[in-house]
Amino acid sequence: MAEKRDFYEVLGVSKSASKDEIKSAYRKLAKKYHPDNHETGDAEKFKEVQEAYDILFDDQKRSAYDQFGHAAFEQGAGGPGSNPFEGGFGGFGADGVDLGDIFSSFFGGGRRQQRASTGPRRGNDAIVRVKVDFMDTILGRDIEIPLTVDEQCATCHGTGAKSASDVKTCPNCGGHGYVRVQRRSLFGVIEQQETCTRCNGSGKIISNPCPNCGGKGYNRVKKNIKVHIIAGINNGQQIRVQGMGERGANGGPNGDLFVEVNVKPHEFFKRDGNDIHLTVPVDFIDAILGTSVDVPTVYGEATLNIPAGTQPGQIFRMRGQGVKDLRSGRPGDQYVHLDIKMPTSLNRKQKELLTQYRQEMGKDDSLLAKFKKIFKK
Repeated sequence: MAEKRDFYEVLGVSKSASKDEIKSAYRKLAKKYHPDNHETGDAEKFKEVQEAYDILFDDQKRSAYDQFGHAAFEQGAGGPGSNPFEGGFGGFGADGVDLGDIFSSFFGGGRRQQRASTGPRRGNDAIVRVKVDFMDTILGRDIEIPLTVDEQCATCHGTGAKSASDVKTCPNCGGHGYVRVQRRSLFGVIEQQETCTRCNGSGKIISNPCPNCGGKGYNRVKKNIKVHIIAGINNGQQIRVQGMGERGANGGPNGDLFVEVNVKPHEFFKRDGNDIHLTVPVDFIDAILGTSVDVPTVYGEATLNIPAGTQPGQIFRMRGQGVKDLRSGRPGDQYVHLDIKMPTSLNRKQKELLTQYRQEMGKDDSLLAKFKKIFKK
């Protein structure tokens, strides 16, 4: 499978483009590549343009794409209802704009708008927040989330009818889904458009409902869905699961579910971007003489060399021991903050050795003596 192009490149806009710029670029390219355009129509390019627009015009999806790239939309790809254009090129864009309205004036499609208004429509996206252990966001893992979702009826495929012959055009609105009514007012006769009360705007009447869903076209089910926590994901970022959002209308596919990750704090590790910070206790004698110690990292233990004469509060950098970047895969670093511990009690031998050290150092070499000399200058 060919590698997907960057969505901003597909639409020919910058990463800082406004929604108006994105919509303008989309309309221009959509007219150019729409299959009804016999001169420059290209079904594959049209789908590519539509997918880019669907992601970049939606603020939530665009944020996820800017953070994760195409990886944010690979979860559940290819499942039923994952492509809102299966079976044709009608439907709605990311902002609810009727595509038929875009092309009707350009290609003369007189009935396209009517089909879109009563045809299948994609459901809204939904969001759920989950608490995830700190280490799971570093290393990645699969979790299961209990979810109640409206699934398209497998028997009637969302039509709500027992068979295709049981679906009739509504005689009240002629299949439009709406009727025009005239009312008198102080300003004269006003004509309004209202949803057809007989078919509830669907444009169809079902004479024999589906026995599996009772004519609703969907069934409400409880299920556990598997979600992959991407290694390196940070607090507040989201993972997209296709087809698990709110149900569509008139047999249209469900929207998507966005899983927002809330990371549980770790007792010792602190994350800053892709870097990890860790405070490690060290005996004062090891700081004075120098040593090598094995310190914890998010990937296991690693050796840290502490040179002789290390001072309290000193920070050491361990390259490549941080979090792997979601886009490049390059890891950050771990910063070790040394907490040099002084003894609270000494035995006789230890006191003798330290007393001997103080005597050999001499009064003039003490830190206090050097400090006081500054004020005598």
